[in-house]
Amino acid sequence: APGTKTLTSDVATVDISNADKGYIMINYTGTSPKVKMQLVTPADVTYTYTLHKGNYETFNLTDGNGRYHVTVFENSHDDLYSTALSEDFDAQITDAFSPFLYPNQYVNFNASCKTVDMGRQLAKPCSSDLEVVTNVYDYCIGNITYDEDKAKNVKSGYLPDVDEILDSKKGICFDYAAVMATMLRTQNIPTRLEVGYVSSAYHAWVSVYLKDIGWVNGIIEFDGKDWELMDPTLAASKSEKQLKSFIGDGSVYRTKFV
Repeated sequence: APGTKTLTSDVATVDISNADKGYIMINYTGTSPKVKMQLVTPADVTYTYTLHKGNYETFNLTDGNGRYHVTVFENSHDDLYSTALSEDFDAQITDAFSPFLYPNQYVNFNASCKTVDMGRQLAKPCSSDLEVVTNVYDYCIGNITYDEDKAKNVKSGYLPDVDEILDSKKGICFDYAAVMATMLRTQNIPTRLEVGYVSSAYHAWVSVYLKDIGWVNGIIEFDGKDWELMDPTLAASKSEKQLKSFIGDGSVYRTKFV
């Protein structure tokens, strides 16, 4: 957050210096214990996030070029919020893939993370991005088990800690997706963390961009001829027969947010 271009109020700073790289950073310095940020994209999609006091947090501009609107809301009482900052800004992103390569609030990592190092180890013997995706996929479904208790009790605003998930070897769909996105993004493979519905279940998964193929929606299995949609949480918690029956041709996946 270099501060060369900022939108400010007395309690919040929105650093848009790197909007051309596909991200903004926000620092809330007020006293409200509950703070929300809304980002309205050029496609008129509204993303709502929880802000945490005292540190810059990163948010990616996943809708590409155009005019965005950012609003910071402070909780006044009960479920009522007041506006602390409300501004428009334009983004002209020089590399369309950059929003899907950087860390952000949902896929949070740095150079010292164990998860980044594990991604590097998994990628080292590979000769193609597809091999990297396969190794990362196999590692996650083989080493992380689905945490049923956490899924039942997770609170609104929960954010994955990718190293904690790697150490505990268990997590929910959001955790699987964040770990995989961390490993793939740090190997220069554009990766979208997507949130939406699989049939009637609220869910998170990842999509990757592979050279000569394009975006592959949902994590994948490749048998040398055909692609099959298969996300890491379902692959880790269901048998192959159950999985294919549940996923089918992918039409049960409905993306709400990227």
